[in-house]
Amino acid sequence: MTSPLRHLTEAGLLGKFYIDGEWRKPIGSVAAAATVVNPATEQPIAEVTLGDDDDVDCAILAARRAFAGWSMTPPAERAALLDRVHGLLLQRLDLFAQVLTYEMGAAITYARGAQVPLAAEHIRVARDNLANYSFVTARGSTAIMREAVGVCGLITPWNWPLYQITAKVGPALAAGCTVVLKPSELSPLSALLFAELMNDAGCPPGVFNLVNGTGPIVGAALASHPQVDMISITGSTRAGVLVAQAAAPTVKRVAQELGGKSPNIILPDADFGRAVPLGVAAAFRNLGQSCSAPTRMLVPRSHMKEVEALAAEAASELVVGDPLAESTTHGPVANRPQFERVQTMIGVGLEEGAKLVIGGRGRPGDLRTGFYARPTIFSNVRPDMRIAQEEIFGPVLSIIPYDTVDEAIAIANDTVYGLGAHVQGTDMETVRTVAGRIQSGQVHLNYPDWDPNAPFGGYKRSGNGREYGIEGMEEYLETKAVLGFYR
Repeated sequence: MTSPLRHLTEAGLLGKFYIDGEWRKPIGSVAAAATVVNPATEQPIAEVTLGDDDDVDCAILAARRAFAGWSMTPPAERAALLDRVHGLLLQRLDLFAQVLTYEMGAAITYARGAQVPLAAEHIRVARDNLANYSFVTARGSTAIMREAVGVCGLITPWNWPLYQITAKVGPALAAGCTVVLKPSELSPLSALLFAELMNDAGCPPGVFNLVNGTGPIVGAALASHPQVDMISITGSTRAGVLVAQAAAPTVKRVAQELGGKSPNIILPDADFGRAVPLGVAAAFRNLGQSCSAPTRMLVPRSHMKEVEALAAEAASELVVGDPLAESTTHGPVANRPQFERVQTMIGVGLEEGAKLVIGGRGRPGDLRTGFYARPTIFSNVRPDMRIAQEEIFGPVLSIIPYDTVDEAIAIANDTVYGLGAHVQGTDMETVRTVAGRIQSGQVHLNYPDWDPNAPFGGYKRSGNGREYGIEGMEEYLETKAVLGFYR
């Protein structure tokens, strides 16, 4: 198989954008580029051209021209395109897995087993939901019509590059919208491969467009553009606020999937031998670089020593190293700024007086190069400590003791975030009751299987709107009531 880096270079895609069904060179007046760095080696592997307002305007106008036709296509035709996209994603699974490993350090086994397959699932779910969705329903003599919002700007992050693209593109196209995608400039290579895939799948010109660029330039141009009807952003809370501010003058819809500091409440009757190791695995999934990672483990004070031992044992079994090695479970942190953030926050935890159970600052083992971080667990963490309140976005877990279930719920809710949460316990009535009291868009009970049809989104500063499932598609639909339709 040809290396994805070689393929992108030989095809000349690194210096182009995908607009109106064609690969085009930038037309903007300001030439700029972003260097993509392999986090495992700290060496540059590619240089991607960045766009500006002129390039964004060109892409938006293409999407606007395509909207009238695409929004009126029969659902079966839109579903057929999604079916082709889904098939090509599975066919090119290893190509995408390799590029994810190069651009953001995902362990190759994890990229093959999770990052790419789960991304494909978003397309499959969008296809299937579209096939069964009623765009017109009756309410008495009134017709309730659901119609495509229009042109959508999609802004995606670096931590789940392909997965977040498909989580937005799939339902947006299913709804009948046309899109302009701005992927993260830190991990843009998988987005270029996805644009190529969309072209190969026969996507009509202008329905899907891609412009690489930074948030302050391309992201801001998308958010403020009067011809963009909706913005969907996944990123930090700070980025979400800036996008919402830029979008406000044009009163467009803004869907935000932002930060998190998710709790994992382990109830007194839980099976600690199962709950704790799986909690460590969930917190360190994707090396903790997930906005919904349960990085606050709340445990009964009387079980602290047992939990510390179980957590340390689970963390010690993680294999951090070369992401291309089949034996590696966790690769490096995705980029230097995030690596430095993780190291800083580990230092903060030590300064705040939390008990270091395992890990600490620096790289693990004999690793001297690469953005590798040691899986780190703190115990005896107070709820007011920075490591318990701030999103670290790395392999750092805080174990917080509680004395009563009511106190555990209060600690779980004592955060500006509300994206994800977990509850572990044997008595399901209690587990369900606790879940109902947590202020969070998703709650996972006893580590269930991932459900691509379960709506995902946040309370409070974790954002608004929902992705995945029917609710994810409905974010891209307007509601029209036609009175007297049924007579």
